[in-house]
Order: sequence, then C-alpha cells, then structure tokens
Amino acid sequence: MTAIRQADLDALPVREALPGLVSALEGHGAAVLCAPPGTGKTTLVPLVLAGLVGGAPRRRVVVAEPRRIAARAAARRMAWLLGEQVGGSVGFTVRGERVAGPGTVVEVVTTGVLLQRLQRDQELSGVDVVILDECHERHLDADTVAAFLLDVRETLRPELRLVAASATTDAAGWARVLGHGRPGGAPVVTAAGVSYPVETVWAPPARPVRPPHGMRVDPAQLTHVASVVRRALEERSGDVLCFLPGVGELARVAGQLGGVDAEVLQIHGRAPAAVQDAALAPSAHRRVILATAVAESSLTVPGVRVVVDSGLAREPRVDHARGLGALATVRASRAAGRQRAGRAGREAPGAVYRCWSQAEDGRLPAFPSPEIRIADLAQFALQAACWGDPDAAGLALPDAPPAGAMAAAREVLVAVGAVTPDGRATPRGVGMSRLGLHPRLARALLDGAAAVGPRRAAELVALLSEEPPREYGDDLAAAWRRARAGGDAYATRWRAEATRLRRSAATPAGPSPTAPLPGPEATAPLPGCEATPPTPGREAAWRRPVGAPAPDLRASSAGGADGSAAPATATGAVSGDDAAAGLVAALAFPERVAKAKGEGAFLMASGTAAELGDGSRLRSAPWLAVAVADRGPHSASARVRLGAVLDEDTARAAAAHLLASGDEVRWEDGDVAARATHRLGAIALSVRPLKNPDPALVRAALLEGLRSDGLGLLRWTPDARALRARLGFLHRTLGGAWPDVADDGALLARADDWLEPELSRARRRADLARIEAGQALNRLLPWATGEAARLDELAPERIEVPSGSRIRVDYSAEHGQPVLAVKLQELFGLAETPRVAGVPVLVHLLSPAGRPAAVTADLASFWRGGYLAVRAELRGRYPKHPWPQDPATAEPTRHTNARLRR
Repeated sequence: MTAIRQADLDALPVREALPGLVSALEGHGAAVLCAPPGTGKTTLVPLVLAGLVGGAPRRRVVVAEPRRIAARAAARRMAWLLGEQVGGSVGFTVRGERVAGPGTVVEVVTTGVLLQRLQRDQELSGVDVVILDECHERHLDADTVAAFLLDVRETLRPELRLVAASATTDAAGWARVLGHGRPGGAPVVTAAGVSYPVETVWAPPARPVRPPHGMRVDPAQLTHVASVVRRALEERSGDVLCFLPGVGELARVAGQLGGVDAEVLQIHGRAPAAVQDAALAPSAHRRVILATAVAESSLTVPGVRVVVDSGLAREPRVDHARGLGALATVRASRAAGRQRAGRAGREAPGAVYRCWSQAEDGRLPAFPSPEIRIADLAQFALQAACWGDPDAAGLALPDAPPAGAMAAAREVLVAVGAVTPDGRATPRGVGMSRLGLHPRLARALLDGAAAVGPRRAAELVALLSEEPPREYGDDLAAAWRRARAGGDAYATRWRAEATRLRRSAATPAGPSPTAPLPGPEATAPLPGCEATPPTPGREAAWRRPVGAPAPDLRASSAGGADGSAAPATATGAVSGDDAAAGLVAALAFPERVAKAKGEGAFLMASGTAAELGDGSRLRSAPWLAVAVADRGPHSASARVRLGAVLDEDTARAAAAHLLASGDEVRWEDGDVAARATHRLGAIALSVRPLKNPDPALVRAALLEGLRSDGLGLLRWTPDARALRARLGFLHRTLGGAWPDVADDGALLARADDWLEPELSRARRRADLARIEAGQALNRLLPWATGEAARLDELAPERIEVPSGSRIRVDYSAEHGQPVLAVKLQELFGLAETPRVAGVPVLVHLLSPAGRPAAVTADLASFWRGGYLAVRAELRGRYPKHPWPQDPATAEPTRHTNARLRR
C-alpha cells in the first residue's frame, strides 16, 4: 500500500464545491451536483462523503454508474488516489463480477445492480449516501433507482442522503424530483472546474449522406468519419477519441484506418476488460480509440487531445403492436455533444472535429430522449409491481411512463405469470425480477430449465440476452454450438453469463414452471415436461397424445457438425439442440412463433410477416421461433436476425395463451368469408367452411365490406344518385332535419335507419347489389316533421324554363351551387336567375349544339353585357337560329327560324 496521493486529490477542481455540497446534504438530505468533466465529481466526492479523505465521519457510500466500464474505472481511480488496491476501502460490483470486501466503504455499482439490491432490501441497510452519477443520460434503470430511493427517504429512511451528479443535466428538473414536493426543490451545487479550452472544428461531409434509418448508417458517412480521423491525426498531436453509434460501426471505421501511424483500439460495453483497461491506461504510442457512448461519461482516457464526433447515437425503440423491439440510430443530442467534446480537454487544450455543420447543430435535440418514453417497459413495470406500485403512479419519476407502453408491458407480464391481471406481482414475478433479466427471458430461463435442463436453458438465455455477433449467423442452435466451441471475446462473456444464469435458475422463483400459469395466461405442458393437471374448469390448450413419448430435449447436440440445423422429421418434430433452442426462444417470445408461408417467408403469431435472408439454413423450416427481428419504417415484413427451428406442438405449448377457436365471418377478397378456425394468434392452424354463420356476424361483415369497398356495392340508379345529390345540397344549405348523405361514413353510421331490413336479410355481395339505394335513402327523409313533403319544392328535380322545357338540375357539385345546363335561346325573356332553397342556380348557357357558351349566376347582368359578345360569336356559327338584339322581349325557343315561321 502506498500513501494517499494528496497532491492529485488537491488538484481536483470539485474540491471548491464540496463545502456547499456537504451543507446541502446536511440541511436537505438531497442535492444536485453539476460539475464539468474532469473536475473529480466521480472520484473525489465519494471519498470525501465517505470520510476516507478530509477527516469527516465514516459513512458508507454507494456510487451508481450507468455502465460497467465506468463503474470499474471509477473504483480503480479512487483506489489509486487512496494508494490502495480495488477491493479495500473502495470496491465495485457489476453484473457477474464483484471486487469488494468487509472493509469497503465506497462501492461503485451499476444502476441495475443497485435496483436489484433495493428490491431485496428496501431500506438499503448500512448505506448512508447514494450518488447517482451521470443522471443526464436518463437511462430507465437510473430513473427507477432515483424514484425508489426517494420513496425510501419519504417512508423508511429520511436520513439517507442522495446526490444526482452530472456534467450536463437538467439541473432544475432534477432539483424538483429530488425535492419531492418541497418548495424550491433540492439545492443545486455547481463546481466551476478548470477545463482546458477545446476548439471546435466543423467537418461536415462534402456531399449529402443518407440519414440514419433503423440500425443502418450510410457507408458514406462512416467513410467520411474515417477521413476526418486521418485529418485529425495530421493536424493535431495526441491521441484521437472517435465516437460512433455501435460495435458494427467501430469495426467498419477501424477497417478503413489501415496504415495510419497509430494504434487503433475499440472500446464498447462488450469489449473484454483487458481491452477496456488498455484504453484507459497511458500509452507510449499514439492511439486512435474508437468508442461507443460508453466513453462519453465518467471516464478519463489518458492522452486524448482530439475528439472526432460522428454525431450519431443509439436509442431503444419498441413496436408494441408487433412485439418488436430494437435499437435505432439517431442524431446525438447537444448535451451528448458537449460531453464528448469535453473528453478532449481533460488534461490539456484540445479540439473536437464534429462531422456535421454548425447550422445543423442548432437543430439537434437539447438532451437525449428519456428511455422511459421510448423503451419497452416490461422490466420497469415488473420492478414497479414488486415495489408495490404497479401503475408507478406514486413514484417520483422525472417523466411519467406512457400509458400505452405500460398497458403493453402489463399484457406481457400477465402472460408470463409475473403479475396478476390487476398488476400485483406474483411470487413467481418476484423471483423473476431478481434474475437481472427481461421478464420474457426470465420466463424462458425458469420454464425452459424444467424442459431442457438448467445448463442448456441458461446457455440459450445468455445468447438471447446479448445478441451474438452477426458472423454467428441467424440460426440460434448453430450460434449456440459456435459459442460453446469459440474462444472469442463474445464466447468468453457468454460463458460467464451462462454460469450466472445457471446458478440463478437453480433458485426457486414462484410456482413450478411446469404448472399452468394463473388465469388466462395458463400455459400448456411443455414438450419434455411432465404434464400437470389443468386449472379446474379449463382444459389444457395442448396435450401430447396418450402414450406418445415426449421429445428428449436434454439430449446432446443433434445438429450437423458444421452447425447446420437438424432436419425436421416427416411429422414436423425437431430434436436435440434445435428443439431446445426453439423451445427456449418460443418461451421468451411467444408472439413471434412463426409458420412458414413459402420459401423463406413466415407469418408470426403477432400478425407480422417475417422473412429470412437468402442462404439462411432456416428457410425450409415449417415453423420458426423468432428470437431477434427488426422491421424498417417502410417495410411490410420483419427481417429475422436470429431464430430457431420449431415444431407445431412446441409452438402451441409455448404460446398457449394465444390459442383461440371460433367462428370468423369477415369481408375478404370482395365478399363474405365464413369459416370455423383454430388459431395461434394470427396463424390459422385449421380452417373449415361455416355453412350457417351467425346472421349478426354476416351483417357486420357486410358493413365492413361497405366501409372498405364503398357504397357502390349497392344498386345506384340515376334517380338514386340524383336523390342523394339533392339531399346533400339541402343538408349543406338548410341543415336541420335534412340528413348528411354525402359522406359514406355518415350514411353507414345510420345503417339501421335506411338499409334495414334488406341488410339483415343479405348473405353475400350479390345480395347487396339488389338493394335499391334510392328507395333506401327515402327512409332518411324528415317524414316526422313534415319537411319531406317539401323536397320537390326546396330542391326540385327539374326546373321549367320560359321555352316550356323542364330541365334537370344537377346538384352533384360537392360544395358548389346547383347547375342548370340549358340552351341560351330557351331563356329569352327570363330576367332573374332561378333559385332553389334560396340559392341561385349556376346557369350553364349552351349553344344550339349543346356546347357550353357562357356560365353565369346573374342572368340580368348577362343580358345587359355578356350576351352581346356571345351573340356575335354564335350568330355566325348558327345562322339558322334566332339571335335577337333584345333577348328580354324575344320569344324563348328551342327551334330554328324556319321552324318558328311554320
């Protein structure tokens, strides 16, 4: 052990803010600490509050970090400042790794670990202070931990001290949250810091690049980022830290940096600890460090003088309707940009090269989207239920969870037996919440362990909890075999996680996983499990034929030596690795069990179409358990990224809560389709024609057809169309008792008033075509008020003109005036424009040949002025017709001069 490095401690700028922070905690019990990067908020503050430096009384301090790499790095840095090894006064705990001892006073943990501790010990016994570091990132676990800790302070331990710390955060918002209703909120303490100047260099692409879409980043953008890294190496000294959205982008940019005079390293959450340690240690050689967002916060990367920022980040997205969740590439927020730029000024003046324009910068979001607004909330909802607040209504969250996302989460939790229909956590759900897994994966681990054994279930769930690299392929069973045989970094992490899960699976968690789940989410006996008696009054949704042996899913691998899937048998059954992988994946994602529709095309139980890539070994599978899929915003089908061969029996068992039988009568392909079906969600398992469907269902299907295909399915004579137009005119003009018949939706909403009894007697499309629409519309006239008798008076079908002709009025203009199209000579002597319902008609004046000559809504004005010009044109073209100088005194006619002289 060496002496405390006092000089290094004294040099940390946050020291000046410590008296104010200590005073705020003593007076209010909670505070917000805003300190720029490099000030020591992550390292000095915990040591002072714990009494390890500065002479204050000893207190136990827990520091919650959003990422494992940050937790390990912060613990190592604090131990180094104390002149100790990690595990003494300072330790850390992350998932699957704990380095701490009985003398540990400051423990750095991930927010997920702290969440699990709170569920086991709500009082957080023995802990005096909790520091929530990097709270600006708004991870769901961090928001949940903050809400739970505030609840603990309010109800159980008012002496517990809370600090929300960040370099860039909504200080006022967090002050309100930590104040928990107190006037003015919690105090905000600001550390000025001694940050070195960072020059900003705007480096947008020379040519436009396509914006990110789903997980896809335009290759041209990555090529540009690599070129900016090369430029930075030429123009600046020191190491270069380049921020990219994900592991795939790190590898692609690294591949384009071949030949640079620097060592190229990649840092991400999945990187081996040795690689992470190498990046965080000083180096005698110049380096280019390609990093995801893990390097944004809480880390000082020695030697970095330049940051190259791609301006991209990854955020979770979930499609609740289709049961699909994925990461999406988005533009990074301005707050993230400040954090990233600050990495260049931790040790000396530096520069940040931003791969976008200064004009674009002002349009970026101020802060990252809170994860609670955009992510799958099943795990959060289970945590809230186990906390005793199923709706999270009593939790002091920075942002309330969206109601729709919470409802979708509740459905998932009920289906896996984690909560009751009213949202209360079951004993099984409490056990699931302690596994550190998404509830879907917890269900797969617990129920799968009984069917395939704890080891195999744990190994498969470990594969599902961290998606294998793309080079492992899209076949889950083959990826499993490759991970077992592999020696790469992923396989090493996978083995550690599988070991942790195997131990967890051995711990009882609620009812036996082979028992039917309570209520409507009851599952059927699983292949390889002994069947248990069904819930009283309910038959099991699926049962093996009596005497049929269950497939031995605990058997050793049955796949090919090259990792290919074992072929299905004639009955569709699969065995060995394929059966185990299919079962576990189906247990995790029952809505994604899929039936083949054709080569490489499937329909999932959720109703979403799915496709496999060309060359996939899974293309010929009759059934598929889809573990990972994504769907582009404009794509009709999801693309399967990871799946396993399945058989129908296992699909029925794993997704038994989706089984349903009943009569289906719907409008399909232009007519009524009636059939009795047995379905697994959207997948039809069996279909037979229905001879005598329920008349009410038939009527509903016919209405569905009228809505989708239009009222043109009825018989519309010219008189019927004219009546509809007349009624539409009166509704627009007079309203009141005159019905709205112009809009199909309005008419269908009153189907009972005008389409009965014919609609209830109809059975198919042909019957609709026999319904005379004009006669039906007459039922909507205002007979009760007597107004119906005035129809011909208010909106006459024809108007008699001075020549004696009765001319039909056209009311079909949706928003215009009624139109009277008549030969000009038939109106001689008519001084005023005719009116209907008080509205002047729009007169279309026609030539003797019936061609338009003029249009007017003011005949008097036309006779005075416009007529002379029209007369001059038509007189030469139609010399046999009368064209008087004074039309007001002329005899109206539809005949020629010769006919008039007879």
